[in-house]
Amino acid sequence: QSCNQGEADKLNVHIVPHTHDDVGWLKTVDQYYYGANSSIAWAGVQYILDTVVQQLSVDPTRRFIYVEVAFFSRWWREQNTEVQQEVKRLVQEGRLEFILGGWSMNDEAATHYNAIIDQMTLGLRFLNDTFGPCARPRVAWQIDPFGHSREQASLFAQMGFDGLFFGRLDYQDKETREMKLKMEEIWRGSQSLHHPEADLFTGVNENGYNPPAGFCFDAYCKDDPIMDDPTLEDNNVKQKVDDFISAAHKQAKHFRTNHIMMTMGSDFQYSNAKAWFKNLDKLMKYVNSAVRYKNCFFLWSVKSDDFFPYADAPHQFWTGYFTSRPGLKGYVRESNKYLQVCNQLETVAHLRSGMKSNLRTSKSNVLRAAMGVAQHHDAVSGTSKQHVANDYAKHKLKSGGRHCKDVISSVITEGSSNLTFCDYMNITLCDFTQNSNRFTAVVYNPLARAVSKYIRIPVDCTPSYIFVVIELVTGARLTTQVRRNRGNANCELVFLAKLPALGYNSFSIEKYKSSATNKRLFTPKGKVVNPSDDITISNEFYSVNFNRNSGLMDSIVNIESGIKIPVHQDMLWYNGSMGNNASKQQSGAYIFRPNSSTPFHCSNDGKVKLSGSNPLVQEVYQKFSDWAYQVVRLYKGIKHIEVEWTVGPIPVKDQWGKEVISRYETNIDSNGYFYTDANGREVLERKKNYRPTWKLNQTEPVAGNYYPVNSRIYIRDAHVQLTVLTDRSQGGSSLSSGALELMVHRRLLGEDSKGVAEPLNETGQFGDGLITRGKHWLLLDTVTSSAKQHRLLGEEAFMSPLVMFGGATPPALVQVGFQSFIVNPLPPNIHLLTLATTNSGELLVRLEHQFAKHDDDVLSQPVTVSLKGLIKNFEVKIVDELLLGGNALKNTINRLQW
Repeated sequence: QSCNQGEADKLNVHIVPHTHDDVGWLKTVDQYYYGANSSIAWAGVQYILDTVVQQLSVDPTRRFIYVEVAFFSRWWREQNTEVQQEVKRLVQEGRLEFILGGWSMNDEAATHYNAIIDQMTLGLRFLNDTFGPCARPRVAWQIDPFGHSREQASLFAQMGFDGLFFGRLDYQDKETREMKLKMEEIWRGSQSLHHPEADLFTGVNENGYNPPAGFCFDAYCKDDPIMDDPTLEDNNVKQKVDDFISAAHKQAKHFRTNHIMMTMGSDFQYSNAKAWFKNLDKLMKYVNSAVRYKNCFFLWSVKSDDFFPYADAPHQFWTGYFTSRPGLKGYVRESNKYLQVCNQLETVAHLRSGMKSNLRTSKSNVLRAAMGVAQHHDAVSGTSKQHVANDYAKHKLKSGGRHCKDVISSVITEGSSNLTFCDYMNITLCDFTQNSNRFTAVVYNPLARAVSKYIRIPVDCTPSYIFVVIELVTGARLTTQVRRNRGNANCELVFLAKLPALGYNSFSIEKYKSSATNKRLFTPKGKVVNPSDDITISNEFYSVNFNRNSGLMDSIVNIESGIKIPVHQDMLWYNGSMGNNASKQQSGAYIFRPNSSTPFHCSNDGKVKLSGSNPLVQEVYQKFSDWAYQVVRLYKGIKHIEVEWTVGPIPVKDQWGKEVISRYETNIDSNGYFYTDANGREVLERKKNYRPTWKLNQTEPVAGNYYPVNSRIYIRDAHVQLTVLTDRSQGGSSLSSGALELMVHRRLLGEDSKGVAEPLNETGQFGDGLITRGKHWLLLDTVTSSAKQHRLLGEEAFMSPLVMFGGATPPALVQVGFQSFIVNPLPPNIHLLTLATTNSGELLVRLEHQFAKHDDDVLSQPVTVSLKGLIKNFEVKIVDELLLGGNALKNTINRLQW
């Protein structure tokens, strides 16, 4: 109701005072809030909010928008009742308007949709709980992320937003849009949802998010203020008015309507809000002329692809950050799993208490807020300074994870004992299991359907001992395998765990001194295979062959379908340095610009060492160099190939930065087409050297063809599809027919001059370079059969089981060994995305159909699910359907129709 509608026959220039407050970048979140560490940058968010509220209060014509709820909520808690009441008045009058409303302004390339929804929900519900429905943001504001995802648009539409404005898009795309008057359009966010459910009006800001040249009135800007004393020789009113009208006319030429927006603010501005508002008051007073326009109806163009990759100059493609800081990216993904488990089990505890527990002091809130910060476009993106990345990981995520572990342990054991969590299982390190002769393993499945998963536990072993694993609920002894290990523990114990839907199973594990009859159960160290011999590993579904001469993967056979294709897989690296020519654009935290389009082999001698296999899990160990190796695995009864890669410390003594890739080359006739996911959900078609909505002048043949891969990438022809799934966000592409590659790690000595002002040189624990380990999962099948597999496997990889440990005597609750917290498991195409409890004690449930419209003839069909009896100990009395953000009743919101 408070919006200024403008005049139909005039050019209406909407002045939008704002500040862009990064939730960490050059300084940590806390340093930015308090204004600390000013040697790096002067910025104090608390002072911005203080002075903005003061200046809004003195003049009823002034307005301001604010975005980052992570900062605002902290500031709000520090205010007295009088200030809080004044802020509520400003919100009710529409003069302090919340835009976007997320905990942070999330990145759109390296974020998973689950985490995006959670961080938006955290901020939106805070605003609703604090100010009521008048504070619900109507407009999404993604002014700084480095490219924009179609899935993000779909999520925003489902959250009830009327529009989206952003600041960054490819420079060639922007030039085309300005010329064709397509700076605003309808973005179709989904090919599966009915239109206009995922349609979103989208506008590109003319100046990114900065003011027009000459009109920055912040205390730290160099532009002149408006000097309007008529007796002054330096009176500049006419010049300022002329410049502003000129800027308005220039901008208006790029837009189809007579309404344009000018963003008045920038990074951490308005710490002295009086300087800004005083000059804006004068500007609006003196600019009293306008250009007449003819009012008419408009037909908007519709966009159905995305805004990746982003380049702001011919050799500046922002595609390096798709992979930057892979350790942090993996940690964020793992932390999301902890948060979902914490949400689920906290809800179980709430139901056990008769729904009387105090949720406002919930321990999960700590990790929820940390994850909200971690989705910020300079956090999970890997584009902050190193000390800030350390803060994200250690002080935010690790602290939040510790609180959630307390919740998980308390619920599973009913408060009787503490379970042990081993955070370094990925490097086969767990002091508890390595130093115990007898212990209990509790394995929790966060999916709402039963799964069977192989569990790998670090143990110390010798040939004179064996391990016995007993499933407690049945008393059955499980088949096990002890694998010699090249990590921290000298062995890994492997067994198959059958896990109930949304529940846990528990296992007693004991080390016995072996006898002559059972020594055969111990698997000796795999022998080194002679390079002249072929090696093949296989299970019921796949056979993988490795070339006798190179030691590289040579072919894959899908035994069920009969498909056999050559698959040549190798690890290589691009030179990310420009040598002595520092004037050229270099790779950095943001930018990927290799010195050559031809990568180097990681292997020193072109050979790869192979080691043996065993019955339960067959493995091939490949050493490409002293800093790059991988293990290729086939598990018994499992219908995919696992590739575990380890890269680092990346050597840089040669002064060459290195950007390491895993490349797969096949005979699939993909003809330049490949497919990548959008934030882990829907899939988009890509084509080499091509953009669907504008003519591309390709200036970087490698970096200009890289796209974000959040969960999967695949190539296909008319019959065969090769799919690679990832355990974290990475950059990927297909640079030649039948090939695809994923960048897994990067270490650089140069800097890309995009603001972070330090090289992406992670030195790791010992100062010689970060070691990163991750997994790819391979599927080879017919085109029609592939979606069913990668959809389910992607869900299982994203929400993998959580393994915990107890002592020799099983904890109280797990003596029964097995429990599910769901009455009826969900069908495979329905995912329980959220099971959480709100501060008011209600259950927040999100169900999603995880198959796209044309993925599968059967599993893509609609499904009916009964909420009644879904969760144990919970009787449904009332169900309200909310917006996706959980902050408003869906039937009360009428989005603008375009």
